[in-house]
Amino acid sequence: MFSGTQVSLQKWSLAIALMLNAKKSLSSPQLARDLGITQPTALYMQRRIRSEIGRKSSKILQGIIEADEAYIGGKPRKRNKRKGDGPTKRRRGTKKTLVLGAVERSDSVSARVQTDLISKGILQFLKGKINSKDSKLITDEYGAYKAIRPYIPHEVINHQERYVDGDIHTNTIEGFLSLLKRAWYGTHHHYAKKFTPLYVTEACWKYNHRNVKNCFDVFLRGCFA
Repeated sequence: MFSGTQVSLQKWSLAIALMLNAKKSLSSPQLARDLGITQPTALYMQRRIRSEIGRKSSKILQGIIEADEAYIGGKPRKRNKRKGDGPTKRRRGTKKTLVLGAVERSDSVSARVQTDLISKGILQFLKGKINSKDSKLITDEYGAYKAIRPYIPHEVINHQERYVDGDIHTNTIEGFLSLLKRAWYGTHHHYAKKFTPLYVTEACWKYNHRNVKNCFDVFLRGCFA
């Protein structure tokens, strides 16, 4: 991560500490001001740090698992209505970047950028992230999630009727995805699509280490493990 750069180790350490401590992420202009460096250098450092985070394999989820998706991107600009314009598409009809996530309650989360939301892609992601033994998956009523039923017990919460039914809900994964979207709206305002997986990975790592007192030490130990 540090090789081939002319940035001092002290500034690298400060950059890591500031990024890991920022719940809703940290913009490159802000990091540049904090460290007294240029914005392109700050962005370069952040990409290296996020790439290092991405090298760490996430744990396999087990137990009660919630899955849901989010759409990252700005609201469509308002413009004059033109003949033939249809309604603005939202949620599963939008052109925003799709992120699919799964979380083990009171534990870890895993998420990734998806190109589509069809059964095959959902099944591939969930089978790779969940230990089906002694686990149960909870999702909303979207039909594509039904593909997982031959592999793991599946419960559905119908959000048109209620949001919680005993222990059947998706509030945990929705909470994580809202943090991911808050980082976009409040801090970055734009992600290049090819770098969006790095921001998603950063959000997952922070969530999974939210109860760790010294994330800086944990991160550095992981770099040299």
